Amino acid sequence: MASAQLASFKVPAIDNEPMKAYAPNSAERNALQDAISQMEQELPFEVPCIVNGKPVKTGKLAKQPIPHDHAKHLCTYHEADPETVENAINGALAAKAEWEAMPWNDRAAIFLKAADLVSGKYRYKLMAATILGQGKNAWQAEIDAAAELTDFLRFGVKFVEDLYAQQPGKNSAGAWNRLEFRPLEGFVFAVTPFNFTAIGGNLCATPALVGNVVVWKPSPAATYSNYIIHQIFTEAGVPPGVIQFVPGPPPEVVAQAIGHKSFAALHFTGSTFIFKKLWKDIAANMDKYKGYPRIVGETGGKNFHVVHKSAEIRNAVIQSIRGAFEYQGQKCSALSRLYVSSSVWTGGFKDQLLSEVSKIKVGSPLEWGNFLGPVIGRPAFDKIMSYIQKAKDAGAEILTGGTGDDSKGYFVQPTVILTKDPRMVTMVEEIFGPVLTVYVFEDEDYEKTLELIDTTTEYGLTGAIFASERKALITATNALRNAAGNVYYNDKCTGAVVGQQPFGGARASGTNDKAGSMSIFYRFVSARSIKENFVGLEDFHYPSNLV
Repeated sequence: MASAQLASFKVPAIDNEPMKAYAPNSAERNALQDAISQMEQELPFEVPCIVNGKPVKTGKLAKQPIPHDHAKHLCTYHEADPETVENAINGALAAKAEWEAMPWNDRAAIFLKAADLVSGKYRYKLMAATILGQGKNAWQAEIDAAAELTDFLRFGVKFVEDLYAQQPGKNSAGAWNRLEFRPLEGFVFAVTPFNFTAIGGNLCATPALVGNVVVWKPSPAATYSNYIIHQIFTEAGVPPGVIQFVPGPPPEVVAQAIGHKSFAALHFTGSTFIFKKLWKDIAANMDKYKGYPRIVGETGGKNFHVVHKSAEIRNAVIQSIRGAFEYQGQKCSALSRLYVSSSVWTGGFKDQLLSEVSKIKVGSPLEWGNFLGPVIGRPAFDKIMSYIQKAKDAGAEILTGGTGDDSKGYFVQPTVILTKDPRMVTMVEEIFGPVLTVYVFEDEDYEKTLELIDTTTEYGLTGAIFASERKALITATNALRNAAGNVYYNDKCTGAVVGQQPFGGARASGTNDKAGSMSIFYRFVSARSIKENFVGLEDFHYPSNLV
């Protein structure tokens, strides 16, 4: 039975998780190195499905390879079969009533504890799994698996507190108007990506915080780090059945979940192609459902930097390198197309760009000096290399990079392409790798170039404007209003921080529901208005009926 709530509680003050630097000989570097070494000694791990709090081993096994050393694998996981998925859905629905009835302060406490477990006890283990399994270097793992996941959980609690405080501002005499935010009727299906460990946790925690139950299908390439997150949720006190963990073959698991009559919402991060297909499949199933499912998705990007003639060159160069090549360009927000004013390009930008890119070290993320690690797997490697070849075939100039080595790990050299065709394939289609295409425009064509940026791709996720002239910033902001859901002035187009820059884009980039803000939580509740009348009627006639 749920406990009585005998006070109006306020959650603790929330701030962003401080990020550790991992400098040589620092305590955090030593601790992370120890966690990696221990994990290497114990791999491969065995990962079961988790249904109703219990491990389920189906015997249908798949492997999560280590992308920097693909002869090894981080874990062997049991793929969910139809019976397991059915049990997961039914178990979640059975857990729903008690979970949504749990007082808000108790749900909040569970996820605040989970945040502390991520930032403390499990920090280095979770980072080690992200480094080994997903190919991130230490800093990229820190800002993702440690800091951002912690922020999602802590700020999520604060955002829900703020959401619940949204109440009608007017009451008529003798009555009290109230608003409650019900969880959705049914279960939420979370489909999570490989590239951010934090997204795996957040796509489950967001609907669960407002009382929903969740069936979670993690990415095959992030299975082990996501399994650790599920263990953290369990240790923090999430009851059995509230978040079911069902790794498995995406087409089969997804089809079974969205084909269920109690499917209430999809929470998705992944490719645009898959998201569009799921939307169509959900539409085709509409007659099965109790209601209209919510569809929440963040998908691809073809993100831009535009460098005005007034830009500060050094900053624009360094920001572009980080935006394009951090985590091998495998961020939905990564810089992919770079538009540079001709006077800036010849005035030092090109030389500085190529000079700095030449300093990038590529290799195992276990070696501290490497800035670039491997791409996630064979399909990614082949796709990226094919796009580089397409650029060559189209007559573009490879200024640097353009090569890859898949003999031991999936390594692609940071590649800068110069094109005279602003609608060449690598300026239009998402690549998801360390490939940056540059188009140089005449200084006087700034406004024409803005129109070009706006109309070149189907995406609308992130972009950045580099200029010291305020008029240039204003002009670009207005011209590119729909070209990016997150826009940056004199800063790279990646790195949105929870609670600071709510993240998401529109067009083919998703539903723009803004993860990292209160907005996303509205999608996983169904509001109910309550009016309580204190003064009864004595007659049904209106005054206007009197004669």
